[in-house]
Order: sequence, then C-alpha cells, then structure tokens
Amino acid sequence: MSADSHAHGADAHHGHGEDHSHGTFKSYMTGFILSVILTAIPFYLVMSGVIENKSVTAMIITAFAAVQIVVHMIYFLHMSSSSEGGWNMMALIFTIIVVVIAISGSLWVMYHLHANMMPVHDMNGMK
Repeated sequence: MSADSHAHGADAHHGHGEDHSHGTFKSYMTGFILSVILTAIPFYLVMSGVIENKSVTAMIITAFAAVQIVVHMIYFLHMSSSSEGGWNMMALIFTIIVVVIAISGSLWVMYHLHANMMPVHDMNGMK
C-alpha cells in the first residue's frame, strides 16, 4: 500500500467520508437575522427606557436571551433531537438539569443564610 492510499483510507475511518448535516446559506442568514433582531430589541428597550420598571425590563431581556440561545442551537450548532442519535439532546437536558439544581440550591442556601443569620436585636438593650 502506498502512503497516499493509506492516508486516504485513514481519512475515511476518521469521519471525513460521513455525511454531516451542515446548514445552508439560507439557514445561516435566517439565524443571523433572528440573532440581530433578538439583540436589537432588548438593546432598544434598555437604551430608550421605554419600560419604567427595571424588573420587568430584566425579565423581558432574560426571555429574549433564552429565545436567542434556542436560535443559536438550532441554526448555528445544528442541534435537534435526531442529531448524533439523540445524544446531543440528552447532554443538553442533563446540563440544564444540573445548572437549574446548582442555581436554585445556591439561591435557597443564600436566602436562608440571610434570613437566619442577620441579627434583628435592639443594640441599645445590650449595655
């Protein structure tokens, strides 16, 4: 076997010959336009001060961020329930579960530490 034919055979075994689903120009442009829109709207809301309540503005920005994450996963990362036999989706679900547990557990601990450790005593009566 020559070096060229051996290298070609090695390439076929490393996945270069497999058919991977890559996006088309149209799908990339759709993802790009959606990303720009999903960035421009929250930017406008913050910079113009259209919504007076900062909590409502923060929730709207968080919702736009979540939608943008989904757009990026679909249009740029090509994730779907069928990609790589569903293992990508399983890894994503596991990651989301771990992150939710870590964040909610941290918030729970911090809330209870704040509620139970802060003194509420009258300091004048301690003399």
